[in-house]
Amino acid sequence: MSASKDKKRGTWMVYIRYKDWKGEKQIHTKRGFPTKREALEYEREFLLKKSKDVTMGFPKFVEIYMEDIKPRIKLNTYLTKKHIIETKILPYFEKKSLSEISVTDIIQWQNELLSMRDEQDRAYSQTYLRTVQNQLNAIFNHAERYYDLSVNPAKKAGKMGKARSREMLFWTKEEYLKFAKVMKEKPVSYYAFEILYWTGIREGELLALEKGDFNIPERKLTINKSFQHLQGEDHITSPKTEKSNRTIDLPEFLCREMEDYFGMLYGCGEHTRLFPFSKSYLHHEMDRGAKQAGVKRIRIHDVRHSHVAHLIELGFSPIEIADRMGHESISVTFNYAHLYPSKQKMLAEKLNGERGLDAGNPFSLSEDNVEKEGGLGGKFNRLDGKQ
Repeated sequence: MSASKDKKRGTWMVYIRYKDWKGEKQIHTKRGFPTKREALEYEREFLLKKSKDVTMGFPKFVEIYMEDIKPRIKLNTYLTKKHIIETKILPYFEKKSLSEISVTDIIQWQNELLSMRDEQDRAYSQTYLRTVQNQLNAIFNHAERYYDLSVNPAKKAGKMGKARSREMLFWTKEEYLKFAKVMKEKPVSYYAFEILYWTGIREGELLALEKGDFNIPERKLTINKSFQHLQGEDHITSPKTEKSNRTIDLPEFLCREMEDYFGMLYGCGEHTRLFPFSKSYLHHEMDRGAKQAGVKRIRIHDVRHSHVAHLIELGFSPIEIADRMGHESISVTFNYAHLYPSKQKMLAEKLNGERGLDAGNPFSLSEDNVEKEGGLGGKFNRLDGKQ
Protein backbone atom coordinates (compact mmCIF):
# COMPACT_ATOMS: atom_id res chain seq x y z
CA MET A 1 0.00 0.00 0.00
CA SER A 2 1.51 3.32 -1.08
CA ALA A 3 -0.45 5.55 1.32
CA SER A 4 1.16 6.04 4.71
CA LYS A 5 0.81 8.26 7.75
CA ASP A 6 3.22 11.17 8.04
CA LYS A 7 3.66 11.01 11.81
CA LYS A 8 5.60 14.25 11.96
CA ARG A 9 2.83 16.29 10.32
CA GLY A 10 -0.14 14.16 11.29
CA THR A 11 -1.31 13.87 7.66
CA TRP A 12 -1.21 11.21 4.96
CA MET A 13 1.15 10.88 2.02
CA VAL A 14 1.50 8.75 -1.11
CA TYR A 15 4.62 7.22 -2.59
CA ILE A 16 3.87 6.21 -6.19
CA ARG A 17 6.03 4.23 -8.62
CA TYR A 18 5.07 4.59 -12.29
CA LYS A 19 6.44 4.64 -15.83
CA ASP A 20 6.54 7.90 -17.75
CA TRP A 21 5.77 8.45 -21.45
CA LYS A 22 9.25 7.16 -22.33
CA GLY A 23 8.64 3.93 -20.42
CA GLU A 24 11.18 4.91 -17.76
CA LYS A 25 10.50 4.20 -14.08
CA GLN A 26 9.70 7.24 -11.96
CA ILE A 27 8.71 8.01 -8.37
CA HIS A 28 6.14 10.59 -7.33
CA THR A 29 5.53 11.69 -3.72
CA LYS A 30 2.64 13.82 -2.49
CA ARG A 31 2.06 14.91 1.12
CA GLY A 32 -0.57 16.76 3.13
CA PHE A 33 -3.73 14.67 2.70
CA PRO A 34 -6.10 14.95 5.70
CA THR A 35 -7.29 11.37 5.34
CA LYS A 36 -6.03 8.06 3.98
CA ARG A 37 -9.03 7.90 1.65
CA GLU A 38 -8.07 11.19 0.00
CA ALA A 39 -4.49 10.02 -0.39
CA LEU A 40 -5.57 6.81 -2.12
CA GLU A 41 -8.01 8.69 -4.36
CA TYR A 42 -5.19 10.99 -5.44
CA GLU A 43 -3.00 7.95 -6.18
CA ARG A 44 -5.73 6.31 -8.26
CA GLU A 45 -6.36 9.44 -10.36
CA PHE A 46 -2.63 10.06 -10.76
CA LEU A 47 -2.04 6.56 -12.13
CA LEU A 48 -5.06 6.81 -14.43
CA LYS A 49 -3.70 10.06 -15.78
CA LYS A 50 -0.26 8.59 -16.41
CA SER A 51 -1.71 5.48 -18.03
CA LYS A 52 -4.14 7.52 -20.21
CA ASP A 53 -7.00 5.47 -18.79
CA VAL A 54 -10.28 6.91 -20.09
CA THR A 55 -12.16 5.59 -17.06
CA MET A 56 -10.76 8.51 -15.05
CA GLY A 57 -13.22 11.09 -13.76
CA PHE A 58 -14.27 13.74 -16.25
CA PRO A 59 -13.05 16.61 -13.99
CA LYS A 60 -9.61 15.00 -13.82
CA PHE A 61 -9.41 14.70 -17.57
CA VAL A 62 -10.40 18.35 -17.89
CA GLU A 63 -7.38 19.18 -15.70
CA ILE A 64 -5.19 17.19 -18.10
CA TYR A 65 -6.75 18.91 -21.10
CA MET A 66 -6.14 22.37 -19.65
CA GLU A 67 -2.55 21.49 -18.75
CA ASP A 68 -1.94 20.19 -22.27
CA ILE A 69 -3.30 23.23 -24.10
CA LYS A 70 -2.24 26.07 -21.78
CA PRO A 71 1.28 26.49 -23.25
CA ARG A 72 -0.18 26.57 -26.79
CA ILE A 73 -2.83 29.30 -26.46
CA LYS A 74 -3.00 32.92 -25.34
CA LEU A 75 -3.89 33.80 -21.77
CA ASN A 76 -7.21 35.43 -22.69
CA THR A 77 -8.22 32.35 -24.71
CA TYR A 78 -7.24 30.10 -21.80
CA LEU A 79 -9.27 32.16 -19.32
CA THR A 80 -12.30 32.12 -21.64
CA LYS A 81 -12.09 28.34 -21.95
CA LYS A 82 -11.66 27.99 -18.20
CA HIS A 83 -14.75 30.08 -17.47
CA ILE A 84 -16.95 28.19 -19.93
CA ILE A 85 -15.79 24.81 -18.65
CA GLU A 86 -16.23 25.70 -14.97
CA THR A 87 -19.67 27.29 -15.36
CA LYS A 88 -21.34 25.44 -18.26
CA ILE A 89 -19.72 22.01 -18.55
CA LEU A 90 -18.22 20.68 -15.32
CA PRO A 91 -21.35 21.19 -13.17
CA TYR A 92 -23.26 18.79 -15.44
CA PHE A 93 -20.63 16.09 -15.98
CA GLU A 94 -18.56 16.30 -12.78
CA LYS A 95 -19.81 13.01 -11.32
CA LYS A 96 -19.16 10.93 -14.46
CA SER A 97 -16.04 9.30 -15.80
CA LEU A 98 -14.74 10.34 -19.19
CA SER A 99 -15.66 7.09 -20.90
CA GLU A 100 -19.21 6.74 -19.54
CA ILE A 101 -20.51 10.05 -20.92
CA SER A 102 -22.93 9.06 -23.66
CA VAL A 103 -24.58 10.76 -26.62
CA THR A 104 -27.79 10.86 -24.59
CA ASP A 105 -25.97 12.68 -21.79
CA ILE A 106 -24.77 15.29 -24.29
CA ILE A 107 -28.27 15.80 -25.72
CA GLN A 108 -29.73 16.25 -22.22
CA TRP A 109 -26.98 18.77 -21.43
CA GLN A 110 -27.78 20.65 -24.65
CA ASN A 111 -31.48 20.70 -23.82
CA GLU A 112 -30.75 22.10 -20.36
CA LEU A 113 -28.69 24.95 -21.79
CA LEU A 114 -31.32 25.63 -24.46
CA SER A 115 -34.01 25.96 -21.78
CA MET A 116 -32.05 28.28 -19.47
CA ARG A 117 -33.29 31.87 -19.04
CA ASP A 118 -31.90 34.90 -17.24
CA GLU A 119 -33.82 37.31 -14.98
CA GLN A 120 -35.27 39.04 -18.05
CA ASP A 121 -36.43 35.66 -19.42
CA ARG A 122 -33.80 35.79 -22.17
CA ALA A 123 -32.19 32.63 -23.53
CA TYR A 124 -28.50 32.27 -24.33
CA SER A 125 -27.64 33.61 -27.79
CA GLN A 126 -27.23 31.10 -30.58
CA THR A 127 -23.58 32.07 -31.05
CA TYR A 128 -22.83 31.61 -27.34
CA LEU A 129 -24.48 28.18 -27.34
CA ARG A 130 -22.29 27.19 -30.29
CA THR A 131 -19.20 28.44 -28.45
CA VAL A 132 -20.04 26.29 -25.42
CA GLN A 133 -20.77 23.30 -27.67
CA ASN A 134 -17.43 23.75 -29.44
CA GLN A 135 -15.62 23.75 -26.11
CA LEU A 136 -17.11 20.44 -25.02
CA ASN A 137 -16.35 19.02 -28.45
CA ALA A 138 -12.73 20.18 -28.12
CA ILE A 139 -12.35 18.30 -24.82
CA PHE A 140 -13.61 15.04 -26.33
CA ASN A 141 -11.56 15.55 -29.50
CA HIS A 142 -8.48 15.85 -27.30
CA ALA A 143 -9.40 12.64 -25.48
CA GLU A 144 -10.02 10.82 -28.76
CA ARG A 145 -6.85 12.03 -30.44
CA TYR A 146 -4.33 11.73 -27.61
CA TYR A 147 -5.85 9.51 -24.89
CA ASP A 148 -7.44 6.71 -26.92
CA LEU A 149 -11.09 7.51 -26.25
CA SER A 150 -12.99 5.31 -28.72
CA VAL A 151 -15.63 7.84 -29.78
CA ASN A 152 -16.47 11.51 -29.35
CA PRO A 153 -20.07 11.61 -28.00
CA ALA A 154 -20.34 15.39 -28.48
CA LYS A 155 -19.72 14.99 -32.21
CA LYS A 156 -22.34 12.25 -32.52
CA ALA A 157 -24.90 14.32 -30.60
CA GLY A 158 -24.81 17.07 -33.20
CA LYS A 159 -24.31 20.80 -32.93
CA MET A 160 -26.13 23.30 -30.75
CA GLY A 161 -26.59 26.97 -31.62
CA LYS A 162 -25.29 28.79 -34.67
CA ALA A 163 -21.77 29.67 -35.76
CA ARG A 164 -22.51 33.38 -36.13
CA SER A 165 -25.36 35.79 -35.82
CA ARG A 166 -27.61 36.14 -38.84
CA GLU A 167 -27.36 39.92 -38.72
CA MET A 168 -24.06 41.76 -39.03
CA LEU A 169 -24.38 45.34 -37.81
CA PHE A 170 -22.37 48.18 -39.30
CA TRP A 171 -22.50 51.92 -39.83
CA THR A 172 -22.70 53.55 -43.21
CA LYS A 173 -20.19 56.33 -43.84
CA GLU A 174 -22.95 58.89 -43.24
CA GLU A 175 -23.82 57.34 -39.88
CA TYR A 176 -20.19 57.26 -38.83
CA LEU A 177 -19.65 60.92 -39.76
CA LYS A 178 -22.60 61.91 -37.55
CA PHE A 179 -21.08 59.89 -34.71
CA ALA A 180 -17.59 61.36 -35.30
CA LYS A 181 -18.96 64.91 -35.10
CA VAL A 182 -20.20 64.21 -31.58
CA MET A 183 -16.89 62.56 -30.61
CA LYS A 184 -14.98 65.78 -31.32
CA GLU A 185 -16.05 66.95 -27.87
CA LYS A 186 -13.38 64.56 -26.52
CA PRO A 187 -10.34 64.52 -28.82
CA VAL A 188 -8.93 61.26 -27.43
CA SER A 189 -12.23 59.50 -28.20
CA TYR A 190 -12.49 61.13 -31.61
CA TYR A 191 -9.02 60.01 -32.72
CA ALA A 192 -9.57 56.49 -31.34
CA PHE A 193 -12.74 56.01 -33.38
CA GLU A 194 -11.14 57.63 -36.45
CA ILE A 195 -8.46 54.93 -36.35
CA LEU A 196 -11.05 52.18 -35.81
CA TYR A 197 -13.33 53.27 -38.65
CA TRP A 198 -10.79 54.24 -41.32
CA THR A 199 -8.36 51.33 -40.75
CA GLY A 200 -10.64 48.51 -39.51
CA ILE A 201 -8.18 47.37 -36.83
CA ARG A 202 -9.41 45.44 -33.81
CA GLU A 203 -10.13 47.03 -30.43
CA GLY A 204 -7.16 45.34 -28.74
CA GLU A 205 -4.87 46.40 -31.60
CA LEU A 206 -5.99 50.01 -31.17
CA LEU A 207 -5.33 50.03 -27.42
CA ALA A 208 -1.80 48.66 -27.95
CA LEU A 209 -0.79 51.32 -30.50
CA GLU A 210 2.36 53.35 -29.90
CA LYS A 211 3.57 56.42 -31.74
CA GLY A 212 6.38 54.36 -33.30
CA ASP A 213 3.82 52.15 -35.04
CA PHE A 214 3.02 55.06 -37.36
CA ASN A 215 5.24 55.90 -40.31
CA ILE A 216 3.72 59.24 -41.25
CA PRO A 217 6.03 60.09 -44.21
CA GLU A 218 5.16 56.78 -45.91
CA ARG A 219 1.56 56.84 -44.62
CA LYS A 220 1.72 53.38 -43.05
CA LEU A 221 0.61 51.78 -39.77
CA THR A 222 2.24 48.62 -38.40
CA ILE A 223 0.06 46.21 -36.41
CA ASN A 224 2.13 43.76 -34.37
CA LYS A 225 0.58 43.62 -30.89
CA SER A 226 -2.67 43.65 -28.94
CA PHE A 227 -3.79 44.91 -25.54
CA GLN A 228 -5.61 42.74 -23.01
CA HIS A 229 -6.67 43.41 -19.41
CA LEU A 230 -6.69 40.01 -17.71
CA GLN A 231 -6.99 39.05 -14.04
CA GLY A 232 -6.59 42.68 -12.99
CA GLU A 233 -3.42 43.28 -15.01
CA ASP A 234 -2.63 44.86 -18.38
CA HIS A 235 -0.98 42.61 -20.96
CA ILE A 236 0.54 43.42 -24.35
CA THR A 237 0.34 40.25 -26.44
CA SER A 238 0.84 39.23 -30.04
CA PRO A 239 -2.13 39.91 -32.36
CA LYS A 240 -5.02 37.47 -32.72
CA THR A 241 -3.48 35.42 -35.56
CA GLU A 242 -0.26 35.29 -37.57
CA LYS A 243 -1.93 37.11 -40.48
CA SER A 244 -2.89 39.88 -38.05
CA ASN A 245 0.74 41.03 -38.14
CA ARG A 246 0.41 43.46 -41.03
CA THR A 247 1.14 46.93 -42.36
CA ILE A 248 -1.82 49.12 -43.31
CA ASP A 249 -1.71 52.01 -45.76
CA LEU A 250 -3.30 55.16 -44.37
CA PRO A 251 -5.24 57.93 -46.10
CA GLU A 252 -3.55 61.33 -46.09
CA PHE A 253 -6.17 63.00 -43.89
CA LEU A 254 -5.74 60.36 -41.17
CA CYS A 255 -1.96 60.93 -41.11
CA ARG A 256 -2.55 64.66 -40.61
CA GLU A 257 -5.02 63.95 -37.81
CA MET A 258 -2.57 61.67 -36.04
CA GLU A 259 0.17 64.29 -36.25
CA ASP A 260 -2.22 66.70 -34.55
CA TYR A 261 -2.95 64.09 -31.87
CA PHE A 262 0.74 63.40 -31.22
CA GLY A 263 1.15 67.13 -30.57
CA MET A 264 -1.55 67.01 -27.89
CA LEU A 265 0.23 64.30 -25.89
CA TYR A 266 2.79 65.52 -23.38
CA GLY A 267 6.21 63.93 -23.88
CA CYS A 268 4.95 61.66 -26.65
CA GLY A 269 7.81 59.30 -27.55
CA GLU A 270 8.12 56.37 -29.90
CA HIS A 271 6.89 53.92 -27.25
CA THR A 272 4.14 56.08 -25.80
CA ARG A 273 0.86 54.18 -25.69
CA LEU A 274 -1.50 56.44 -27.61
CA PHE A 275 -4.81 55.36 -26.11
CA PRO A 276 -4.08 54.47 -22.46
CA PHE A 277 -7.62 53.64 -21.41
CA SER A 278 -9.74 50.51 -21.03
CA LYS A 279 -12.17 48.77 -23.34
CA SER A 280 -14.99 49.80 -21.01
CA TYR A 281 -14.13 53.45 -21.71
CA LEU A 282 -14.60 52.86 -25.45
CA HIS A 283 -17.91 51.11 -24.83
CA HIS A 284 -19.11 54.02 -22.70
CA GLU A 285 -18.11 56.48 -25.40
CA MET A 286 -19.93 54.37 -27.99
CA ASP A 287 -23.09 54.59 -25.87
CA ARG A 288 -22.74 58.33 -25.46
CA GLY A 289 -21.89 59.11 -29.07
CA ALA A 290 -24.55 56.89 -30.66
CA LYS A 291 -27.26 58.40 -28.47
CA GLN A 292 -26.24 62.01 -29.10
CA ALA A 293 -25.73 61.47 -32.84
CA GLY A 294 -29.02 59.64 -33.25
CA VAL A 295 -27.45 56.59 -34.91
CA LYS A 296 -27.93 52.93 -34.00
CA ARG A 297 -25.74 51.59 -31.23
CA ILE A 298 -23.33 48.96 -32.55
CA ARG A 299 -20.57 47.00 -30.85
CA ILE A 300 -17.00 48.28 -30.94
CA HIS A 301 -16.12 45.27 -33.13
CA ASP A 302 -18.90 46.30 -35.51
CA VAL A 303 -16.86 49.41 -36.38
CA ARG A 304 -14.45 46.92 -38.00
CA HIS A 305 -17.41 45.50 -39.94
CA SER A 306 -18.26 49.06 -40.95
CA HIS A 307 -14.81 49.52 -42.46
CA VAL A 308 -15.23 46.31 -44.48
CA ALA A 309 -18.68 47.42 -45.66
CA HIS A 310 -17.19 50.75 -46.79
CA LEU A 311 -14.38 49.00 -48.69
CA ILE A 312 -16.94 46.79 -50.41
CA GLU A 313 -18.93 49.86 -51.41
CA LEU A 314 -15.75 51.34 -52.88
CA GLY A 315 -15.36 48.23 -55.04
CA PHE A 316 -12.39 46.44 -53.44
CA SER A 317 -12.08 42.67 -53.89
CA PRO A 318 -12.27 40.09 -51.06
CA ILE A 319 -8.53 39.37 -51.46
CA GLU A 320 -7.61 43.04 -51.06
CA ILE A 321 -9.90 43.39 -48.04
CA ALA A 322 -8.59 40.19 -46.39
CA ASP A 323 -5.02 41.48 -46.68
CA ARG A 324 -5.89 44.82 -45.08
CA MET A 325 -7.99 43.31 -42.29
CA GLY A 326 -5.51 40.58 -41.39
CA HIS A 327 -8.02 37.78 -41.93
CA GLU A 328 -6.43 34.38 -41.43
CA SER A 329 -8.34 33.01 -44.41
CA ILE A 330 -10.23 34.47 -47.35
CA SER A 331 -13.22 32.47 -46.08
CA VAL A 332 -13.48 34.94 -43.18
CA THR A 333 -13.86 37.78 -45.66
CA PHE A 334 -16.60 35.85 -47.47
CA ASN A 335 -18.68 36.13 -44.29
CA TYR A 336 -19.36 39.63 -45.62
CA ALA A 337 -20.58 38.30 -48.98
CA HIS A 338 -24.14 39.48 -48.36
CA LEU A 339 -22.87 43.07 -48.33
CA TYR A 340 -21.58 42.85 -51.88
CA PRO A 341 -24.05 44.31 -54.41
CA SER A 342 -25.44 41.85 -56.92
CA LYS A 343 -23.43 41.82 -60.15
CA GLN A 344 -25.90 39.61 -62.04
CA LYS A 345 -27.33 42.40 -64.21
CA MET A 346 -23.86 43.72 -65.04
CA LEU A 347 -22.71 40.17 -65.80
CA ALA A 348 -25.60 39.59 -68.23
CA GLU A 349 -24.93 42.90 -69.99
CA LYS A 350 -21.26 42.02 -70.45
CA LEU A 351 -22.15 38.61 -71.88
CA ASN A 352 -24.63 40.28 -74.20
CA GLY A 353 -21.86 42.54 -75.43
CA GLU A 354 -19.65 39.54 -76.11
CA ARG A 355 -22.34 37.96 -78.32
CA GLY A 356 -23.24 41.21 -80.05
CA LEU A 357 -26.45 43.18 -79.72
CA ASP A 358 -27.34 42.71 -83.42
CA ALA A 359 -26.80 38.96 -83.50
CA GLY A 360 -30.52 38.24 -83.44
CA ASN A 361 -32.09 34.79 -83.33
CA PRO A 362 -30.37 32.36 -85.72
CA PHE A 363 -33.53 30.26 -85.83
CA SER A 364 -35.93 33.09 -86.68
CA LEU A 365 -37.66 32.76 -90.05
CA SER A 366 -36.61 36.09 -91.45
CA GLU A 367 -36.57 36.51 -95.23
CA ASP A 368 -32.77 36.41 -95.25
CA ASN A 369 -32.70 33.13 -93.30
CA VAL A 370 -35.39 31.56 -95.47
CA GLU A 371 -33.54 32.47 -98.64
CA LYS A 372 -30.17 31.37 -97.22
CA GLU A 373 -31.43 27.99 -96.06
CA GLY A 374 -33.48 27.17 -99.14
CA GLY A 375 -36.98 28.15 -98.10
CA LEU A 376 -39.20 26.76 -95.39
CA GLY A 377 -38.15 23.20 -96.17
CA GLY A 378 -34.48 23.99 -95.65
CA LYS A 379 -31.98 23.23 -92.95
CA PHE A 380 -33.80 24.78 -89.99
CA ASN A 381 -37.22 23.45 -90.73
CA ARG A 382 -36.86 21.11 -87.78
CA LEU A 383 -35.56 22.12 -84.35
CA ASP A 384 -33.24 19.12 -84.35
CA GLY A 385 -31.61 20.33 -87.58
CA LYS A 386 -32.67 17.33 -89.62
CA GLN A 387 -34.09 17.74 -93.14
